[in-house]
Amino acid sequence: MASISVRRSLRSFRRISLLVRPTSTTSAPFQSRPVSSSATSSAYLSRPAADHVSLGLNFINETRRGYAKGRRQAYDDDEEDFEEDNRGAHTLDIGPTVKSAASSQMEAAIDALSRELLKLRTGRASAGMLDHIIVESVSVKSPLNRMAVVSVIDPKTLSITPFDPNTLKELEKAIVSSPLGLNPRSDGQRLIASIPPLTKEHMQAVCKVVAKSSEDAKQSIRRARQKALDTIKKAVPKKGKDDSKKKGKDKETSDSKKKAKDNKTGPSFSEDDAKRLEKEIDEITKKYIKSAEDMCKAKEKEITAS
Repeated sequence: MASISVRRSLRSFRRISLLVRPTSTTSAPFQSRPVSSSATSSAYLSRPAADHVSLGLNFINETRRGYAKGRRQAYDDDEEDFEEDNRGAHTLDIGPTVKSAASSQMEAAIDALSRELLKLRTGRASAGMLDHIIVESVSVKSPLNRMAVVSVIDPKTLSITPFDPNTLKELEKAIVSSPLGLNPRSDGQRLIASIPPLTKEHMQAVCKVVAKSSEDAKQSIRRARQKALDTIKKAVPKKGKDDSKKKGKDKETSDSKKKAKDNKTGPSFSEDDAKRLEKEIDEITKKYIKSAEDMCKAKEKEITAS
């Protein structure tokens, strides 16, 4: 196999030599010359075989050097690309994204709390106090607010007008079965529901529900905060210990590329930026928790005042 490779290399070298050959001793190497010069070709072909073998081996060595140099150049280029990518990864700022996501989740918790508080009956009539009631009609279950219009006649009276008059009985049955303690009466095309005064026991029970709803909302807000802090923690690059022994430059490059790939899974920034962002998340959390507490205090005041 070695002899075949040498022969092929010699043939390739002879073809190149016929096309590219210096015309004089003072000309630059590999200066082009006409191919039709039979005298020069005959002189080259008349060389001893030993010279041909020596030239062929030199050609093979030069080719190997060029290949090795190309590999080194490719390695240097990859290393430069990695350094540029790694530098770019640390300049990205995920602060707006993290704050926006945390605020959206906390706002959703406040909205859920508001809906829960509207379900609770106080001494005053509220159009939203019947929204959570589920009405079953013709084997289909739907929220009451999708089947009727609820309006406030006075602070103690509600009016329920169905979109379909044929569902009036189903609406009445659903309202009576609800835990609100209402007994509506039919008034032709609508239902009239009077809000009875709250007893002391009912007030205490409703206040307990308000306290539980407040705690659930605050837990949801804290979970959103923790999720944001976890995202920040993952984005900060970890400080690894330098290995004292290396098995070669190729392995070091592969490790560097692997770390770069890990860093590209998400943007990263400095520890100072992370601490600043954590403080901002804490401020947002305090604002939403205070909002939840204020809503529940107002609801408890409304219940006790009635």
